[in-house]
Amino acid sequence: MIDMTKQMTKQWVRIVFKRRVFVITMLLVQIGILLSLIAGSSFSFRYVSWILSMLSVVVSLYILNKSEKPAYKLTWIFLILLFPIFGGIMYILFYSQSNSRKLRRIVAGINRECDPLFPLPGNILPLIAEKQEACLLQARYLQEYAGFPIYAHTQAEYFDSGEAFFKRLLPELEKAEHYIFMEFFILRQGKMLDPILDIMERKARSGLDVRMIYDDLGCFMSLPPDFKQYLKARGIQCVIFNPFKPILSSQQNNRDHRKIISIDGKVAFTGGMNLADEYINAYEKYGHWKDAAIMIEGEAAWSLTLIFLKMWNLEKARIALPKDDFAAFYPWKDEPCSVESDGYVQPYADSPIDDENVGEHVYIQIINNAKNYVYINTPYLVVDENLLSALTLAAKSGVDVRIITPRRWDKKVVQITSQSYYRQLILAGVKVYEYSSGFNHAKTFVSDDTVATVGTTNLDFRSLYLHFECGVWIYKNRAVQAVKEDFLRTVPVSHRITPADCARNAVQRFIQDVLRLFAPLM
Repeated sequence: MIDMTKQMTKQWVRIVFKRRVFVITMLLVQIGILLSLIAGSSFSFRYVSWILSMLSVVVSLYILNKSEKPAYKLTWIFLILLFPIFGGIMYILFYSQSNSRKLRRIVAGINRECDPLFPLPGNILPLIAEKQEACLLQARYLQEYAGFPIYAHTQAEYFDSGEAFFKRLLPELEKAEHYIFMEFFILRQGKMLDPILDIMERKARSGLDVRMIYDDLGCFMSLPPDFKQYLKARGIQCVIFNPFKPILSSQQNNRDHRKIISIDGKVAFTGGMNLADEYINAYEKYGHWKDAAIMIEGEAAWSLTLIFLKMWNLEKARIALPKDDFAAFYPWKDEPCSVESDGYVQPYADSPIDDENVGEHVYIQIINNAKNYVYINTPYLVVDENLLSALTLAAKSGVDVRIITPRRWDKKVVQITSQSYYRQLILAGVKVYEYSSGFNHAKTFVSDDTVATVGTTNLDFRSLYLHFECGVWIYKNRAVQAVKEDFLRTVPVSHRITPADCARNAVQRFIQDVLRLFAPLM
């Protein structure tokens, strides 16, 4: 299998390279043409410069009154001030091609058919309210406003590494009887993905419904351009999320960063891991790769199944193909779910289409409700004032707030920007660590031995506001303790950041200030 993969990679390497170069070249050409037209027009016509400047003023007023994060407003207005002649028209060109109205109509139609299927018999929210559980506000927000019910008949198992996740995943895939659904940001053929594809192919050929969604930009440099056809030839249905086009458009920012595996609607996985060899440390990319995932078995797995089906049908609707009968995938048609309850489990998803920042709100509520501690794993720490204020206020109020980021980073610019927040957090009492052995890619929160979340959402602008994300929120579940213990095991192999580590000269501080200004674009 691996030899065949190598041959396939060699066969397509030139085509892949040409595609990448073509797309990048086309983007640069568009930018160059735009700038040359504006510059040329300014020289040719006396009033063009004045008209474009007035357009920038109008666009700035529009941005100020738009319902959007202040950080985004500040970044765009700064760009318009920096480039007053073509800043406004650049904003218009960037956002006018997103076709968001059509996309919102499609999503609204899918939601009308799918959302009534999330709740299962036996609404437990009134029971939580009657018991005055501390999780009530969080559970009520996710169920009654965001539309993601809380479930009881569910077991959760936490994985503190890609290796543990992978070892558990393969036998679960072998148990599949009806369908296997997968949705990932990055796929790369090798020791991790190839055995998974082998199982998926066997299951597909035996009559199971086997599907794969992958993000085109996430896989832009990791997969050959004909990978969809490669999967189809093996009996695996596939859609590519938001195919990347060499066009300046805000829609290209909205990537599918979710990681979901659903097996028969009864077992589901999510977390930080993509399907590539670095995630199981089959090869060293940025030192040891630290990650996290969670498996849920029981009622809550149905929720992640529907989240997948929504995305699948969104991409199908974009190319005018008929939608699924969502209810047909429900796994407990003849009898109720028999899985024993272990606390409460509430999967959730986040979408840039609905303007509701579900992932951010889950994080903020965990921080605000903490009485004793909040422990956080995140690969990036590029946050807006809402999260920054919540973290610092909790620490100032006596809550033990700890954050672990990587010591070795995958993006130097993001590293510098993340480190610009350290001093402010440390002065407020937040304990910040950098994982010394390599790259910490886990996205986990745990608080007060009662609540935790494991998912795909990083603490950065892209994950919080631009990407499609998901996670699993758990309360009084045995997995909560596993998340805490994993964090505490990671602290001794991490370097605690001190105020001295944050010292910077004037030039370095200026660079950090500039990068923080453009943080929403990272």
